[in-house]
Amino acid sequence: MEKKRAQHNVIITGATGMVGEGVLMRCLESEEIDAILVINRKPCGYTHPKLKEIIHADFFDFSAIESQLSGYHACFFCLGISSVGVDGEVYYKMTYTLTMHVAETLSRLNNDMTFCYVSGGGTNENGRLKWAQVKGKTENDLTRLPFYQVFNFRPGFIKPLPGQKYAHKFYKYINWLFPIGRAIYPNGFCTMAELSDAMIHTFKHHNERRVLEGKDIIALAKE
Repeated sequence: MEKKRAQHNVIITGATGMVGEGVLMRCLESEEIDAILVINRKPCGYTHPKLKEIIHADFFDFSAIESQLSGYHACFFCLGISSVGVDGEVYYKMTYTLTMHVAETLSRLNNDMTFCYVSGGGTNENGRLKWAQVKGKTENDLTRLPFYQVFNFRPGFIKPLPGQKYAHKFYKYINWLFPIGRAIYPNGFCTMAELSDAMIHTFKHHNERRVLEGKDIIALAKE
């Protein structure tokens, strides 16, 4: 008798950004994902039988929607801002404080949850660059929360999926660089499909806490 696959219900944040949208698109196509909840400040523009959307403005206070956040097995956290031109205190609040509030809430409500955090290449809490320090602290403190698993993804350059609405416009001018960059420095280049599939494949792992660089993401995507 064939063993029945476990239920895989996921929460995705950042679905109105390039990475979150790509992960959402891939999850909608995946037979491994049974139900998807996206939490956004504005509608993501996607509809699907297994998709539910919550529009919520304040990501620093989830008390009004907590009753809808239980029963999920993973969070694919794709929400974030660039540090370019952003005040240091604002960047810390939007990167560390916001992420930790969401993570602490979800870990309290879902005791068997896997948390996948999209970080960045060069992240290091003890590094010289302020953004790398903030991202590194976020990564490290996420691993201390009572999640079943935590995976910190450092994808570098990401090639968008065809048809993405929220991909940065400049990608259509620089995508031709992808195969060259991948050949020269494979650890810094992955596709959106690889990043998304790697997140989905974390369900095949058990009680892990890992940092995934580009090569690790590509390998996990192929499992």
